[in-house]
Amino acid sequence: MTKRWQFKSPSPYAPRLARDADLSLLEAQLLIHRGISTVSDARSFLSPRLSHLTDPSLLEDIDTAVERIIEAIEAQENITIYGDYDADGMTATALLLNFFKDLGLPVSFYIPNRFTQGYGLHPEAIEDIARRGGNLVITVDCGTSDLPEIALAQSLGLNVVVTDHHQVPENYAPLCPVVNPHRTDSAFPFPHLAGVGIAFFLAIAMRAALREKGWFKRKPETDLRHYLDLVALGTVADMVPLVDQNRIMVKAGLEKLGTSSSPGIKALRQMADMESLPMTSDDVAFRLAPPLNASGRMADASLGVLALTTDQPRLAFELAGRLSAMNRERQHIERTIVEEIETQIAAMADLERRRTLVFSGKGWHKGVIGIVASRIAEKYHRPTLVLDVEDGWATGSGRSIPGFNIYRALGRLGHCFEKFGGHHHAVGFTLKASQLPRLVKELENLGQRLLRDRDPVPVLEIEAEIGLSDLSLNSLRRLTAFQPFGLGNPEPLLAARSLQVVHARIVGENHLKMKVKQGHHVTEAIGFNLAGKSPRAGETMDLVFTPEINAWQGCERVQLKVVDLAKTNSVP
Repeated sequence: MTKRWQFKSPSPYAPRLARDADLSLLEAQLLIHRGISTVSDARSFLSPRLSHLTDPSLLEDIDTAVERIIEAIEAQENITIYGDYDADGMTATALLLNFFKDLGLPVSFYIPNRFTQGYGLHPEAIEDIARRGGNLVITVDCGTSDLPEIALAQSLGLNVVVTDHHQVPENYAPLCPVVNPHRTDSAFPFPHLAGVGIAFFLAIAMRAALREKGWFKRKPETDLRHYLDLVALGTVADMVPLVDQNRIMVKAGLEKLGTSSSPGIKALRQMADMESLPMTSDDVAFRLAPPLNASGRMADASLGVLALTTDQPRLAFELAGRLSAMNRERQHIERTIVEEIETQIAAMADLERRRTLVFSGKGWHKGVIGIVASRIAEKYHRPTLVLDVEDGWATGSGRSIPGFNIYRALGRLGHCFEKFGGHHHAVGFTLKASQLPRLVKELENLGQRLLRDRDPVPVLEIEAEIGLSDLSLNSLRRLTAFQPFGLGNPEPLLAARSLQVVHARIVGENHLKMKVKQGHHVTEAIGFNLAGKSPRAGETMDLVFTPEINAWQGCERVQLKVVDLAKTNSVP
């Protein structure tokens, strides 16, 4: 697909920031593009510290929540952690389970079944917890919108504390303590925490309250840094912005992941052949998190929680093996559904005119359709819904593109749905199959009104134009301070013009390997899935790329990770 190159304007303030903060001009420009323009903010960004985390007491209801939990601890009540079936929910559940275990307090957990119960608090689960003698339910990564279920729990004698990071309904009137940074009455300055981030802040607040009560006079104080591996894993997996509070925790958590003593983390790393590698956010997103997510998508998310909480290496290895096998099965099913959708797309005569895409099929795995929607939305750069239709009902997931809030858009079509939830980029929903044609038509009408002609064309936002002479091993090592990369803090995307192709060849299935020259500087380049754009030796090309250090057999070289290329003077 053609991509549109859009160059960000150089900031006139970059030279001063570079001088005052002892940075290169490129580093200063990258910081300004990330909203950082002062020396103090630059230093905080490049050297994030746990001491810079915000005071948890600014989260509305957290003091009330902690007070209620400590009452349950002192009264030896039965506490249940109620989580979600994705990696964020699993890591948040595991974090609180490990925290209570380190305090010497046994607690239980409950993860709903994606297929029979769905997201959030479920009446049958509430009844089961009450029947087993539960006293307090602490939710993680869910619960904000589940007012009827919370009322049911209270009628059965259960107390509920909600910790969540999903959107808060309008005119919200909570029935219990609800710790959610999206609340309009919250003074917490950063609303974009993952569910596991909220759980971590709850643990910080609980430890402080227990310290005041003298809890740790008789036992060692819990070191919360031990849980940062789980925080990094869940935060990166949930694709929240890796800035501000998330950046601080993930930066420290990635270091912890590399040295984690958790048998489950060790086993997952071993299964992913990552035992001796330094950890990056990409490693977490594409190698560690998928097996955990697979357990919730394919079978029982409780397996993921058990893997993250067991202290038995043999059991951890067995569970990690089962998770990896589920992930391989998930990948196979995903490929099959994508192939079916690609067949539907090939038969579409109006693809170029369409602003939205909706696909449905019978027997499509409900645990995989969200990933499929992401793949299609990314490839065709359109808001995409993918639905499984069975027995008169359609269950779907949706993913969007920048500039189109799919949660708000589908909210306008609430009359189509029986159940609906999500956020600006991703949604899940259920509707009667008879409503599907209406949904397709009305969503496309919204897309035609809200999306411009050029919106379906992906935009490459290029941060700077540089020469190959500007790239050295030392300059790239300095850029590692910008990690971890992710939503809100992307890898630096640069451009270089008029590069002569020394040679180009296809490697692997569909990848482009090149050597390019500018003046006296020759640099290697790799473009994944760019074989179709392979140039001829001697051609002059403009490249968009992310610079990286390629380490091979003890030798380090500058390499360009190419995102797009075009003949010089023909840039889109």
